[in-house]
Amino acid sequence: MTTVLMIALVAAVLLHLATVFLAAQRYSGRPPVPAEGAELTPLTLLRPVCGVDAFDEETLRSSFLQDYPDYEIIFCAARADDPACALVQKLMQDYPQIQARLMIGESTITGNPKVNNMHKGYDAALHDHIVMTDSNLMLPPDYLRQLVARWTDDSIGLVTAPAAGNRAVCLWGALECAFLNTHQGRWQLAADAVGLGYAQGKTLFGKRSVIEAGGGLAALGRDLAEDVAMTKLIRGQNKSVRLTQQLFFQPIGKKTFKHVWARQVRWSQIRKQGFLHLFLLEMVQGPVLPIVLTAVLIGFGVLHWLVLPALLVLWYGAEWALARRAGWPCGTKDIFACILRDALIPAIWCVTWTRKGLVWRGNAVGKPSSQSAV
Repeated sequence: MTTVLMIALVAAVLLHLATVFLAAQRYSGRPPVPAEGAELTPLTLLRPVCGVDAFDEETLRSSFLQDYPDYEIIFCAARADDPACALVQKLMQDYPQIQARLMIGESTITGNPKVNNMHKGYDAALHDHIVMTDSNLMLPPDYLRQLVARWTDDSIGLVTAPAAGNRAVCLWGALECAFLNTHQGRWQLAADAVGLGYAQGKTLFGKRSVIEAGGGLAALGRDLAEDVAMTKLIRGQNKSVRLTQQLFFQPIGKKTFKHVWARQVRWSQIRKQGFLHLFLLEMVQGPVLPIVLTAVLIGFGVLHWLVLPALLVLWYGAEWALARRAGWPCGTKDIFACILRDALIPAIWCVTWTRKGLVWRGNAVGKPSSQSAV
């Protein structure tokens, strides 16, 4: 029995270190961009807006600062009285040389309010290549070039990127970063490195022709989240989902525990509904299982008690090294936030089984209707 426990312990630690290594490899140099003079396909940058958060003027302004020769921006708001509309109109006045427009209205084609909001812009896009980007993502000047560079051949159906958190101003903001960076971001980069990339709704770069072949934008309502549905839509056409080499930042600012908890439970619900077989394995992603195995083996006299603190130093030291290499927050507060995050993961996993409804930005996200499942 102790041999089996030891093998399980070593396997869990090696898996953790492997994901850290694979993610860190993505930060071995600058992300690739198309060569100077290369012909770049025209793009539509589609950004849905809903309300105004603390950093939205910065993040939305970054849409206009792209080092890309031919792109249009379409901002989408569900209502004319949304405070984001005034901000967008101001930004468009600041950059009259950039082709940009604000479209207002909502088409109820799915139970997902974000998809319904984007639909008008998707239909009006001038180009086949469309980048759907959340309003709170900070776009570096070469953002569009990085996306295009990642589309290396016709076997790819989508290029995506989860967000990395930064600019947290309190412990709960650091906790949000800990979930985004060395947990979710690490696993997604590692999965992509072994050919198992999956979509993340912060950035979805694809071809409208491919999306239409999979059922159109309405098909993104087949699951609770558009990124889960998009992953299935792309894989259903025997194409792959690829991540950008590195992640793009989302400024976090000040958060409350209630906000972080609600967001993580919501994402957990989405993973459970979309990929149940993977959700069942989430309980063994963190250090809880290795800690329990180590404690049992110490109790059997197989390991010395010093192995337990050594395990924790190795586990979190690897995450700290990854964060430092990637340029993610990695101070003392951030390490403590990682420990708190791992303590919360089992609780989030358990609570997820008791939740049925899903709310995004104050809007109920309904189950897919027959209309959205065509």
